[in-house]
Amino acid sequence: MSFSRCALLWARLPAGRQAGHRAAICSALRPHFGPFPGLLGQVSVLATASSSASGGSKIPNTSLFVPLTVKPQGPSADGDVGAELTRPLDKSEWRQGVVSAGPRLVGRKLHPLPLGIRARLFHQAFISFRNYIMQSHSLDVDIHIVLNDICFGAAHVDDLFPFFLRHAKQIFPVLDCKDDLRKISDLRIPPNWYPDARAVQRKIIFHSGPTNSGKTYHAIQKYFSAKSGVYCGPLKLLAHEIFEKSNAAGVPCDLVTGEERVTVQPDGKQASHVSCTVEMCSVTTPYEVAVIDEIQMIRDPARGWAWTRALLGLCAEEVHLCGEPAAIDLVTELMYTTGEEVEVRDYKRLTPISVLDHALESLDNLRPGDCIVCFSKNDIYSVSRQIEIRGLESAVIYGSLPPGTKLAQAKKFNDPSDPCKILVATDAIGMGLNLSIRRIIFYSLIKPTINEKGEKELEPITTSQALQIAGRAGRFSSQFKEGEVTTMNHEDLSLLKEILKRPVDPITAAGLHPTAEQIEMFAYHLPDTTLSNLIDIFVDFSQVDGQYFVCNMDDFKFSAELIQHIPLSLRVRYIFCTAPINKKQPFVCSSLLQFARQYSRNEPLTFAWLRRYIKWPLLPPRNIKDLMDLEAVHDVLDLYLWLSYRFMDMFPDASLIRDLQKELDGIIQDGVHNITKLIKVSEKHKLLNLESFPSVSQSRLSGALKSQARRTRGTKALGSKATEPPSANAGELSLASRLVQQGLLTPDMLKQLEKEWMTQQTERSKERTESGTHPKGTRRKKKEPDSD
Repeated sequence: MSFSRCALLWARLPAGRQAGHRAAICSALRPHFGPFPGLLGQVSVLATASSSASGGSKIPNTSLFVPLTVKPQGPSADGDVGAELTRPLDKSEWRQGVVSAGPRLVGRKLHPLPLGIRARLFHQAFISFRNYIMQSHSLDVDIHIVLNDICFGAAHVDDLFPFFLRHAKQIFPVLDCKDDLRKISDLRIPPNWYPDARAVQRKIIFHSGPTNSGKTYHAIQKYFSAKSGVYCGPLKLLAHEIFEKSNAAGVPCDLVTGEERVTVQPDGKQASHVSCTVEMCSVTTPYEVAVIDEIQMIRDPARGWAWTRALLGLCAEEVHLCGEPAAIDLVTELMYTTGEEVEVRDYKRLTPISVLDHALESLDNLRPGDCIVCFSKNDIYSVSRQIEIRGLESAVIYGSLPPGTKLAQAKKFNDPSDPCKILVATDAIGMGLNLSIRRIIFYSLIKPTINEKGEKELEPITTSQALQIAGRAGRFSSQFKEGEVTTMNHEDLSLLKEILKRPVDPITAAGLHPTAEQIEMFAYHLPDTTLSNLIDIFVDFSQVDGQYFVCNMDDFKFSAELIQHIPLSLRVRYIFCTAPINKKQPFVCSSLLQFARQYSRNEPLTFAWLRRYIKWPLLPPRNIKDLMDLEAVHDVLDLYLWLSYRFMDMFPDASLIRDLQKELDGIIQDGVHNITKLIKVSEKHKLLNLESFPSVSQSRLSGALKSQARRTRGTKALGSKATEPPSANAGELSLASRLVQQGLLTPDMLKQLEKEWMTQQTERSKERTESGTHPKGTRRKKKEPDSD
């Protein structure tokens, strides 16, 4: 039996049994290793550390452990005590001994993986330890004496191990507190986090059905009739809608979102009902009825934790869930762990909806009530421009527009007396807006997505997404009692039918998220670790049950790294990092940085300061770039309002900023109303590239592109976001343009193919010129390069 094997077996013994088995193990090992002068104690330390490293779970990802700097000791004010007791050390005498200690330590002392120190960590720890010894002017007495004894042959280089171990724990403090960190990051049994909810025997009612089935309506009726209630919605727009409906129905209701608090009682007291975004719901306030809308978003990679928290933590006698049938099994399993049963109420769609057998093919075929759904802003701009060329007027809705502008555009489209009869929108219409749509037209079925690694991918939309968007056609409350769905291009129609026929994949896991308290406890053990690195280590150490997953925290880490250099307390830093920002907007990111810097200086961000910062007053947009800049400023004002409810003393002018934001919303609304004019100006000044790609004949690209299409259709297609050629007639698009439109080919790939084709043509032309003849089988007409 090897020494390392003995250490590992020792580690697996329960702590209470180690002492009792010490004598037996010594007797068993003595024939193999001889006497154990102090060695068993060392084995015990290493083995116990190894056990801590394993913790009964996965080995930690040591690449996340960032070494701290341990500065060499300078001259001591008390003198070199070690030199006085022994003699001054000559570094040249023991330099080789220290260098050779590495292989011996790892070979004899650090196997198998004590303290989780794998090869990478050991190498870093030993280099740091060696440099510390070599560069220090004076050393601690104990290590000085050992080094002196090594020089005289009175000690062995192995005796450096305790000092190396101590140094390793200094530069990697995580090694000394693994067990504590695992306990803190143990995310198993989340129901136990909410004792108030566990003290109530809740009744769980799942309203299951497709879009426009009346499931939310029935849940809201229970909410209105209750003595007290809370509505939890996925969007500010939905929270506003329920807030307005409740008060209109004579049920006093407050509004709580990340950026806004509205109380309706004259004395400022809280109303019995509250409508909020799901992240803002209280898990300590008792209610008679709670409504959680769009419960299927519990699987969302970034926001799923909020639905999990609401589901497990709301203190309500009745909890009404509204969502897709795909979430029923998971909700039932989660409620089984809380001892609560789930009553499922199924609903059918109230109005019929059909998938047409023909595609739109051309924008000339548009009819009043049509909504063209695009998945990129470039497509939005292109389609809007082409509709305007045809003398039609269109409303525009996309995700980054302010809520007020979205509502204004929706009202314009819904108004029967308004000449605007066409809507161009992204999938932002999937929830939160009541729209009178006759026909949904998918301009493309390819949507840019971000995978688990943070990489952009182009993928066909999922069945759930397709049903959510298609269900907006022919809503029960609209003027169109039947809905229709089709695509822009005939090639996409069969894929759309296939997507809609697929069963929706059942939801298998609910999201979780570390709390500020957990991160603070982590930081207590790792005080010199950055917040971003703390999150990485927390996620790596975390343990979850099979029904849960840890949500993606890339946005949080992005903000943490952005403000890392600013001196803030951990709790304040955590709050700043949870602020919702669009990291694709440089001005919004720089504003978060500036706000944090002002906070750290204890300088309040006043109304006057913010006006100067955003250069108010702002001019109406003259082009698309100006419009996007105004949208970014609106996001900055949202950020101010969000922070004002967390740090009221440092962000004191929330009411003034809200008035300013409403004024800005009006400016943006005017810009969107004239968006086609902005597009024209942008094209004229080359600020927006919506030009068609060069015509490429079908036969020229058929060989290369057909195989590319076969490989990528229905699967992940890597590349940049596709830009849509605004051809007047989609049916006349070249194969290359259609592939770009469908996301199967990017502009860069197209240019590369053209470049390669031209290079091949040039090389073959040179070969023919040099030989003076055409190779057999390559004779062709001058204008037939396609057969290449």
